[in-house]
Amino acid sequence: MDTQAVGRQISDLRRAKGLTQAELGDRLGVTYQAVSKWERAETLPDTAILPELAEVLETTVDNLLRGGQRTVAYTKKLTVEDLKRAIRCLDDMGRLMGRDNPIYLAAVEGINTRMNSEIRDAFSDRHIFEVFVAEAAIQGLMAGAYLDPTDVRNGFESVKLRDIVLSKCAEYGIK
Repeated sequence: MDTQAVGRQISDLRRAKGLTQAELGDRLGVTYQAVSKWERAETLPDTAILPELAEVLETTVDNLLRGGQRTVAYTKKLTVEDLKRAIRCLDDMGRLMGRDNPIYLAAVEGINTRMNSEIRDAFSDRHIFEVFVAEAAIQGLMAGAYLDPTDVRNGFESVKLRDIVLSKCAEYGIK
């Protein structure tokens, strides 16, 4: 375990949340000196405190202990075209089953609720469609999938969305 990376990760996440060492310590029931020692890699947080530390910093214990580095093997490879095809399949599902079919409605409602959006707008608006493709790509990355950056560069019309997905790829060590 790279204690320097763990310390940097704790420091970076704490600062991103706008917390001082003392404030973080107060929330965890430890001294600011303890937090300082973690961040300087002199000590590591006690294992009993890790879940609460991860919760306060809005991350996972794994992310903390790996110093923010992803070392998990990729579960699958995604392509932008496959993601586009998957979203189009939902539209096809409604057309084939009927837009009032309970299965179609449940799928749409589930997506809309989880995404706080309206997936059916993506079926008629190219930009909204690309937003959903980008979100599907990011969710795939978060679930352990691999996306080829060249495919991402070639797969999006929107430069902004392309750059967002490429940035997420880089966060997950894909360059």
